[in-house]
Amino acid sequence: MSGLRYVYAVCRPFGTPLSAQLTGVAGVPPKQLTHHGLVAVVGHVPEEDFAERPLRAHLEDLDWLSTTARAHQNVIDALTVVTSPLPLRLATVFRDDSGVRTMMEQREETFLRTLDRLDGRVEWGVKVYVESPESPESPESSESTESSGNSEARPAPSPAKPVSGRDYLRQRRGQRRAHEEKWEQGEEFSRRLHETLSGYAEDTRIHAPQNAALSRASGRNVLNAAYLVPRSESEAFVELVDRTKDDSPGLRVELTGPWAAYSFSGEDS
Repeated sequence: MSGLRYVYAVCRPFGTPLSAQLTGVAGVPPKQLTHHGLVAVVGHVPEEDFAERPLRAHLEDLDWLSTTARAHQNVIDALTVVTSPLPLRLATVFRDDSGVRTMMEQREETFLRTLDRLDGRVEWGVKVYVESPESPESPESSESTESSGNSEARPAPSPAKPVSGRDYLRQRRGQRRAHEEKWEQGEEFSRRLHETLSGYAEDTRIHAPQNAALSRASGRNVLNAAYLVPRSESEAFVELVDRTKDDSPGLRVELTGPWAAYSFSGEDS
């Protein structure tokens, strides 16, 4: 079959077959390419989209990028069910099978060492957000949507208007102080939560806080962490996170996973 080779991941040989209905990038089912003790999971992709020049242009197209990323992730998710894959970066492409085998040959020791470290483990993500007073989940907002026996929600009470410049400054200082106290509370909560969760994880990564404009998540992100957890400990890890979700009003805890161990793969290419 002609076309370039798109590589999703490298892993150890695995016995459980992937679903026959699974398709990846460009709508093509992935296949296994074996070299020594390694398996590369690859798909055939068209040169008109994945050769260097058109690929560079496509990576500026957010719709194309989103579609490709979802297809890539579908394959990684399927692999995570049957093995512990070492995922490669989105749009890792080679000319042919020989190019993929050469890559595996050159990086064999690194791949094997990393796969040994990731074997039987998955990644869980935990984020903590401090809700702003204007957030829909805050008490003030909740009160504004309550109704008193009729179908129309009562509007939230407006804050008292300052009668002078001094009153205005006093209000602003109070608001700023309330925000700072919430952020400090969120940071302390996050520190304690991270220490607790780290006891269940073999490794951790603290990522930069998410940009609210890009993530469109409400509130301020004060913890964005990844945890490498043995599959055997995952149930206890999830239960522990769930128990913390109502510990502190005004804070929101989000758990994602289980994922392939992207944050612990050491793969930049």
